[in-house]
Amino acid sequence: MGKQIWKPGNMLYPLPAVMVSAGNKAGDTNILTIAWTGTVCTNPPMAYISVRPQRHSYQMICDTKEFVINLATEKMAEAVDYCGVRSGRDVDKWKETGLTKEASSVLEYAPCIQESPVNIECRVTEVQELGSHHMFLAEVAAVRIDDSFMNAENTFELNKSGLLVYSHGEYLGTGRTLGTFGGSVRKKNSRPKKKGRHSKGRR
Repeated sequence: MGKQIWKPGNMLYPLPAVMVSAGNKAGDTNILTIAWTGTVCTNPPMAYISVRPQRHSYQMICDTKEFVINLATEKMAEAVDYCGVRSGRDVDKWKETGLTKEASSVLEYAPCIQESPVNIECRVTEVQELGSHHMFLAEVAAVRIDDSFMNAENTFELNKSGLLVYSHGEYLGTGRTLGTFGGSVRKKNSRPKKKGRHSKGRR
């Protein structure tokens, strides 16, 4: 099997396809589709998003130091794509996508997307100007979840929501479950131990 050598670039896939909602102090709001996002720290809980300064939401986030990461599902795929290729300077993305804006739990300016199974409300702690994108580091201020995915045991079944991911220019569903965290270790530990061979009459 041969491999080609390409010039340096970002080929870390798949990535979460999320919709970031933001607002300014004048009451204007917008939705921005982002794949450059992820977890930074568990304690305190922190996340990041990387945004081009040319994007309409960029100045909103700079001004208010707030944004919401809204997880997206397969049902939201068309809206996710639309909010990534259209500018909030030209269209009202809420109106065009039919997504529902609702107030955040603790943030003052950035709203949540009601259709999202998880809304992660964030407050910016630092902005790093890295090049084509500026990275907003943020502490998670609150998390809202869709309680329709809570089961009878009061466990949040997020993976049943049909989460959406982005990979090399395509949106994909997350598909079937192949395993669980720690499952490989539990499987090995549960294997019966081999019994030693006993030879009678031999010394």
